Amino acid sequence: MNTKVLTAHVPIPLAEKIDQIAARMERSRGWIVKQALSAWVDQEEERRRMTLEGMADVDAGQVVEHQSVLAWAESLSTDKPLVVAR
Repeated sequence: MNTKVLTAHVPIPLAEKIDQIAARMERSRGWIVKQALSAWVDQEEERRRMTLEGMADVDAGQVVEHQSVLAWAESLSTDKPLVVAR
């Protein structure tokens, strides 16, 4: 696999935590950073996918009215909470 070197300045406490994790896991600092960056990119891609899905639902009129959400939320502290409308 081709690679590219990225450089970033990080706060010293964060760098120290990365070093501690690397030592504990017997991995390199670069391996730890690559794992963290990959997880973050996956999370951001999923967030974008879910946002676009939500916006498509709104465009299609598949929404829950604000009053219904408030009534549901308020019912959570009662003996008979409302069922989530889908």
